[in-house]
Amino acid sequence: MKKMQYLSFLGVLMLLTIGLIACVDVSSSNSIEEEVNSKEETHAVTPKVNQGEEIVKIGYSGPLSGAAAQYGANVINGLKMALDEINEVGFIVNDTTYKLELVALDDKYLPNETGINVKRIVSEDSPIAVWIPHSGGVFATQVFNEQDDFIIMAQTSEPRMYEQGNKLMIGVSPQYNIWPETYSKYMLEHFGTKMALLPTNSQYGMDWLNVIKPIWEDMGGEIVYESAIDFAKETDYFTTMSNALNENPDVLFVGGPSEPTALVIKQAKEFGFDGGFMIMDQAKMEEMSGFLGGYEMLEGSIGALPIDQINSQSSSNFVETYKRLFDEQFATADSSLSYQSLYVLVEAMKVAGTVTDREAIMEAVNEGIQNIPENKIVIPLKEMDEVGSLQWKFDAGAVEDGEVISIPFKIE
Repeated sequence: MKKMQYLSFLGVLMLLTIGLIACVDVSSSNSIEEEVNSKEETHAVTPKVNQGEEIVKIGYSGPLSGAAAQYGANVINGLKMALDEINEVGFIVNDTTYKLELVALDDKYLPNETGINVKRIVSEDSPIAVWIPHSGGVFATQVFNEQDDFIIMAQTSEPRMYEQGNKLMIGVSPQYNIWPETYSKYMLEHFGTKMALLPTNSQYGMDWLNVIKPIWEDMGGEIVYESAIDFAKETDYFTTMSNALNENPDVLFVGGPSEPTALVIKQAKEFGFDGGFMIMDQAKMEEMSGFLGGYEMLEGSIGALPIDQINSQSSSNFVETYKRLFDEQFATADSSLSYQSLYVLVEAMKVAGTVTDREAIMEAVNEGIQNIPENKIVIPLKEMDEVGSLQWKFDAGAVEDGEVISIPFKIE
């Protein structure tokens, strides 16, 4: 029956997903083509199973090739790291030991491909949950996930995904509307009232504007210039930057993928701009520092605090282990969120006493969160709220004198 639904679904999915825009834009980075060469090829991480042990499958549909590959690699690497740790001995539910198998498909960051991929994974593998790291893909799968009975692990900061009241969705990432007030307060105190807006041109960027503009103005700020950058097409930001700086802003609001956002900041510095940079949560300061040769070029920036600045034993261990396992220069929040959210799911299954009843597993999430081993808590996690959003203790970070400092704020 599921295979018939899958085949019939292919013909209509494009109509259902027109206009869905992902939370994370395309960025220039290396793809992991040795693992996934095309959307048709399945990448599975299959555990060694001993006699009497059983398998629980989880899924992933996100970018694994093309321009957004590095973002997808960050997310899936976090999943793989947690999966390998859990599978060392497995986990016990009702006296049965289970191990996890990951089935991943490349959607190239296209929402219609996400829907097709997830339908295929559900039809062929019956996963308990599927990780989707962009809002367009989440919106595409919300159409059918409750009917098809799987949990969406929505790793995107888009607040609008909660509006449907989906009962089988866990929002993994902090919502981006937690940041603007703290960012604005810092910028107004340190740089001034005039801000130019230069975000990514995606729906995600436009939604961010709808949040930041009224907050900035309500706090006494003024918008002196507004534009947007198509990072998929533009590589030279001279004209846009020149027009923005002609309005003499104190602050530039920027964001998108880490690498092009870093280049926007570099170009502003080359123009002589010495004001502040308010950075959307998609761009990671640690990654940008790698492109810019350190944090000096990011002087005056505020954004999400890099996880290597949390300075807990578990976060330090995670960062060092991640860099060693995947030969990466940085571990980012994207990796730590997918890593820790898999532990959330496993502990919820253990509390619920089932690996098949999705509703029971959802009801057990908050009790399960309390059971996560302390050495697996990379970012402090309080609970899942009533709409399904995980509530993390996530501070902002600002660059002062070439170093990142923590800027605490309270998540309401």
